[in-house]
Amino acid sequence: MKYGLEVVTDEVTSLSQGQPYNVSTTEGNFQAASIIIAAGSEYRKLRVAGEGKLSGHGVSYCATCDGFLFRDREVAVVGGGDTAITDALELSRHARKVYVIHRRDQLRAGKVLQERAFAQPKLEFIWSTVVDEVLGEKMLSGLKLHNVKTGQQSSLKVDGVFVAVGLMPNSRSFFNILELDDAGYIVTDEMMATSAPSIFAAGDIRRNSARQVAAAVGDGATAAMSAFRYLQETS
Repeated sequence: MKYGLEVVTDEVTSLSQGQPYNVSTTEGNFQAASIIIAAGSEYRKLRVAGEGKLSGHGVSYCATCDGFLFRDREVAVVGGGDTAITDALELSRHARKVYVIHRRDQLRAGKVLQERAFAQPKLEFIWSTVVDEVLGEKMLSGLKLHNVKTGQQSSLKVDGVFVAVGLMPNSRSFFNILELDDAGYIVTDEMMATSAPSIFAAGDIRRNSARQVAAAVGDGATAAMSAFRYLQETS
């Protein structure tokens, strides 16, 4: 603030081609010679009934953050990749029982993680199954499930569910001007430069991010130095 920083709380809807860039928002437009995008990613949701209502009341997206709250209780993890199995193993340190619900009949996680998971007696796998509904009023009480192969419906009583079905980068507003990978992450080089001149990206929105706060801070410092260098060279 001392050096004239202006903070605007608004939602970016698009960027224009060409310099200076026009940044369109829901409240107005801004022009910039250089831009750093640090919009991050968000957890993918199941998008089923009850999930939103019970988020924070039994529905979680971070086992390391909330796992200790379920000591000696029964919980479920939804997913079959590295994150899901890592979460399940983390939860096995606290919970009495951990159900792993996966829509396929085999895991996608790496071999070492799979071996550790199958050797953990607290883990029970529910294959070829998806969650149809999160049950509960003020707190989660269970899940409504169905088998994708047989169509058979069932219910599972648990005290918590940890959703681990991936991240979704907040890059929707930039697809028309920047190169994105197949998953929607912004492609950058080691200096955080994107495919558009003088636009840089930092943190979880860029491809190959480490998904850690420390790494995102480093990205931000690199992006800021790159943007500053660009402005010096073109002024």
